[in-house]
Amino acid sequence: MVMDTTKKYAEKLDQQDPLAKWRKEFYIPERQTLGLDGKRTKKPIQYFEGNSLGLMSTYAEKGIQNEIKLWKTLTSRGSNIGKKTRDYQAKLVGADPEEVIMAAGATINIHVLISTFYQPEGKRTKILADTLNFPSDLYALWGQIRLKGQDPDENLVLVKSRDGKTIYEDDIIAAMDDTISVCFLPSVYFTSGQLLDIKRLTKAAHEHGIKIGFDCCHSIGIVPHYFDKWSVDFALWCNYKYMNGGSGAIAGLYVNRKHFGTMPGMPGWWGNSWSNRFDFEVQFRPAENAEAWYVGNPSNFAQAPVYGSSMMVDEVGIENIRTKSLKITQYLMDLVDAELTQEPYNYSIGNPRAPERRGGHVSIMHEEGKRVDLALRDRGILTDFRPPTTIRLTPVPLYTSYIEVWECIQHLKAVIDNREYENYSTTQSQY
Repeated sequence: MVMDTTKKYAEKLDQQDPLAKWRKEFYIPERQTLGLDGKRTKKPIQYFEGNSLGLMSTYAEKGIQNEIKLWKTLTSRGSNIGKKTRDYQAKLVGADPEEVIMAAGATINIHVLISTFYQPEGKRTKILADTLNFPSDLYALWGQIRLKGQDPDENLVLVKSRDGKTIYEDDIIAAMDDTISVCFLPSVYFTSGQLLDIKRLTKAAHEHGIKIGFDCCHSIGIVPHYFDKWSVDFALWCNYKYMNGGSGAIAGLYVNRKHFGTMPGMPGWWGNSWSNRFDFEVQFRPAENAEAWYVGNPSNFAQAPVYGSSMMVDEVGIENIRTKSLKITQYLMDLVDAELTQEPYNYSIGNPRAPERRGGHVSIMHEEGKRVDLALRDRGILTDFRPPTTIRLTPVPLYTSYIEVWECIQHLKAVIDNREYENYSTTQSQY
């Protein structure tokens, strides 16, 4: 636990922070907000929602501007931004560039991948998932089971949580048997921030003859990945959270090279082999690498901000990002323990404590979580509420300072001390 909870100590941590210089590369909006001194002034917001939508950077902006220039001169067809973005992202997930493409959105990529790897046959007719996964993922799994002529109620196996916040890897492995065709899990749970042991789960799945894939939307850009080393079969991720690629940014998709040559479940023209792609033949011939899983031609404009953001992450280094993330989230949890768990505050930590078991955000629980979140917004502290009681706080290593974390704790105290949360309704929208 942090023994020094003073503002001076937070300022010292900022002075020692090797990533502090990157903050100036981000656009941080200003708003008229209520300060700790009780006065309303216009100042930069304190943004703790980076695990939901990252801030815009100068790198992303330059990426977009460059593509605009190419379009103006009709040279955009010669842009190699797709290849450059793919190369950066392949490094982030520990893969060969040929195993990665930039395509569509996360949920669409779930459909693309599950339609390929879920092939119910004989006893193996089931998909293994869990009850805490993001609902959109489960909707996609349900739909793919139905499209393959199977009953989702019987063939979608959901591992239950023991505590309502986390999933035990032991429980997932215990559910692996010869009826499971595919296992599909998140790398990090969107509510509790729990980080699964991908290496262990992949090994266990393969020992049971099961193909396994992961939704890495809440880990890309904040946690290092080693897909090839771990022998993961497939994976996907979005790029608008820690990757700061903008709302609805183009997503990423990974297929292990051992599956090259597999017929995609949703073939499209852009997934045809380059050798005869422009011969426009009736017969589809899949590309010799992950490009086979393209359904359509990815937009250069959709890739442009992701390219810039990926370049930035590469320059900083994902290991350096992870190091600060673990340090600043630990600092946040220590401050909560020291100042917010007692009466009258009654906040608690809802995420795993061990560094190897958590992603990039801290889940703070409070029975008035929704109204506390709304009160914080009026103070210029943007957090992220998830029902029924979770306030997600994400100190993003590239643009969140330690002093902001310290001040956030003071604001969490103030909304209780002043009973400000009572001014808001539980039915009120966050946005």
